[in-house]
Amino acid sequence: MKAHERFHSIDKDFRSPYARDRDRIIHSGSFRKLEYKTQVFLNQEGDFFRTRLTHSIEVSQIARSISSHLGLDESLSEAIALAHDLGHTPFGHVGGDTLDECLKQDGHKNGFEHNFQSFRVLTQLEKRYKSFDGLNLTFATLEGVLKHSYPYQKSFLPSDIDAQFDLGTHPSIEAMVVDRADEIAYMSHDIDDGIHSGLISFETLKKSELIQEILLKVHEEGIDEEEDEMFRYRFSSHLINHLVYSLLDYSKERVTNTEVLAGVIGASEPISIGFDSALETKIKKLKKILFQELYQHKQIVRKMYAGKQAIKGLYSALMEEEKMLPKFHYAKLDCKEKHRVVADYIAGMSDRYAFSLFNEMYGRV
Repeated sequence: MKAHERFHSIDKDFRSPYARDRDRIIHSGSFRKLEYKTQVFLNQEGDFFRTRLTHSIEVSQIARSISSHLGLDESLSEAIALAHDLGHTPFGHVGGDTLDECLKQDGHKNGFEHNFQSFRVLTQLEKRYKSFDGLNLTFATLEGVLKHSYPYQKSFLPSDIDAQFDLGTHPSIEAMVVDRADEIAYMSHDIDDGIHSGLISFETLKKSELIQEILLKVHEEGIDEEEDEMFRYRFSSHLINHLVYSLLDYSKERVTNTEVLAGVIGASEPISIGFDSALETKIKKLKKILFQELYQHKQIVRKMYAGKQAIKGLYSALMEEEKMLPKFHYAKLDCKEKHRVVADYIAGMSDRYAFSLFNEMYGRV
């Protein structure tokens, strides 16, 4: 199957194949739900903080810009970026890890993995056609969501998926661009949100050489840290620009004249999309600081602990009494394993709905 082809033939469309993918993702129910799913801060903590939806949009913008400068297919990059987090549970990675634990403790060794769940959302859980499941996206978009930058070798995946997508090979360059755009986006906006919340400070972040370099650029504009909102805005802009330009400088010659372009998949060796070794080292150190000082901050950990208990409680209750499932999911019990139906239902919840249902079930209103 060619990268731009679909698994089901339908009427012709005036858009390009990847533009159709992008539009179908944007109009899906799963994409809308991302507005109320945690990135780092729970949605109900304030209107300012990023959610999975705003994160996906930011990743899409960065990936589109990079792809444009590298001569890649912008619509394919957008589609992969907008869909890459559709499989995330409520409460971020903690929610996914907890659901994985629940399934494995229940004897289901496959567990839960958010990349594969995103793929399942796009190919099974979204319903837009009478004769088949899914959004009917192109091969390249689905492969980019499933693999991201690397071969995807998970022994629990169905054999037909390996046969279709050749999981031992790398995806398109556009998928690799999205993976790096994701990294650039979450580093910049997690710092912005963390500073705004007061959970981390630029003084703490100065342990990072990369942050020092970016702060110098902001100060050169004559902006003082006391100008809080303007300073944060300019900092984020400089950080993103620095990382994007560095990526382009390092990657452009590695992409030029290669045959692995614009969704042509199946490369056994990846094209190098990224940063030089010195910057990669600086990025790793910054990520370590963010993990220790922000992601492991007691206020974040407390919120995530509450989310973890909600996931556990919901899974236990729904496995015990499946009649509490909505009609659509309850009907699936005739043809699907109960644990997977329950996991799909929980994974599709927003943070606030998961808390609300948990409180209703356990009388904590």
